[in-house]
Amino acid sequence: MKSLHPTIFAGILAEREKADDADYEMPELLIDTVIVNLYPFEKERDEQNFRGAKNDPNHLLHFIDIGGSALIRASAKNYPAVNVLCDPAQYDGFVEALKAGGGVTSLEYRKQLAVEAFNRSVGYDAAIADYLASTTPAAVENPLPSTLVLPLTKIQDLRYGENPYQQAALYGRNPNAVDFEYLHGKELSYNNILDMEAAWRIATEFGRGDDETIACAVIKHTNPCGVATSLKSVADAYHTAFNADPLSAFGGVVALNRPVDEAAATLMKEPFLEVIIAPDFTDEAMAILTQKKNLRLIRRRLPDAQQKPALEIKQVNHDLFLLQIAGADQTVAIEDRLQGELLKIVSEKKPTEAELRDMVFAWKVVQHVKSNAIVLAKEGRTVGIGGGQTSRIAAVEHALKLACDEAKDAVLASDGFFPAVDNIHAAGLSRVSGIIQPGGSIKDTDVIKAVNEYGMAMVLTGLREFRH
Repeated sequence: MKSLHPTIFAGILAEREKADDADYEMPELLIDTVIVNLYPFEKERDEQNFRGAKNDPNHLLHFIDIGGSALIRASAKNYPAVNVLCDPAQYDGFVEALKAGGGVTSLEYRKQLAVEAFNRSVGYDAAIADYLASTTPAAVENPLPSTLVLPLTKIQDLRYGENPYQQAALYGRNPNAVDFEYLHGKELSYNNILDMEAAWRIATEFGRGDDETIACAVIKHTNPCGVATSLKSVADAYHTAFNADPLSAFGGVVALNRPVDEAAATLMKEPFLEVIIAPDFTDEAMAILTQKKNLRLIRRRLPDAQQKPALEIKQVNHDLFLLQIAGADQTVAIEDRLQGELLKIVSEKKPTEAELRDMVFAWKVVQHVKSNAIVLAKEGRTVGIGGGQTSRIAAVEHALKLACDEAKDAVLASDGFFPAVDNIHAAGLSRVSGIIQPGGSIKDTDVIKAVNEYGMAMVLTGLREFRH
């Protein structure tokens, strides 16, 4: 059968009240139900990406459906008379609707089928356009497309949104978009998923490639309350991160960049935690942690170091959106900036190797804290975090208050430049040993002078890392 044939489209598009007119010659060919399964472009695209880039570049062209898309659109257009099914998941519901209507579906049901059909059509075309755009040189030079269509498929309804009175659901680019595996515990909530992502981004800043650093991040309301690294054990990284701010860590989300073992699980069993997310859990760890029936355990594959830059999309209002290139993928890794001497030491005192290591650590963390953001760090762990403040001095004071005596000999990272010397005075009086910040303020000269008066080291990154 040739699906692109005028007789077939006449049978689909015919207005039924006119079908008996002399102008319509074949009323016996009226088509009341159209069932189309499009060529599986998205599935083949995902499988090709999984196999690698050494495939025939024209391979996916054979999976672009033409006739099927035309049939879907024609049938959906004439929903007053035609049922259109474009997903096997609709079949059972369609049979029930036929039974309920004595062999005929209702107008409202057909309209809903049409909505789903047009959504499938636009999503299918958007997936093709997105793939083709990603393979063009222009996409590398300017990854922000002139037109963006974001086809999303509902993956699951959630219990509620940020608050119990708000409905919410999880959507993805395709039904298999979820890259984490639920192993145990209560159903994930809207807030859990946001906190998991925030924690995972921080933990996976460390230990990439040949780096064997173990990292742990404890998150509360998408902000870190404790982050630590270790070369000893997962248990050591977790214990240090949790105790950076144990009061805030209560009811938090924990992410690790290494599998959870028995020793770590033994520590994690004691406090109240909402979620633990890690690349894996040993059998012994699972036996311990599953004793807590509500604790959510999530397994997630570590990110590919070669992943292409991602788009971040934020909604401003009902009709207005912002797009940007994800920051962590666009800025040069701070270790590379160190090796290439792109970091500028502006103080009279030069940072020691230990201070530089802590500066690198603190900078990796501060870019994930809500602005204005300040992170105090010492020996590969946070000792004070000030985030989401409306002034930088308030963020500094909050971080210093949390750090208390631990501020002595700690380094301070700031996500933005210092607009005044009051920040430096606060850090100096608390005996902070070094500062890493973007620089670029009209007060830089005054700030550097104050740093030298307190005998601190200061490094400028040249990069601002605001997070709103």
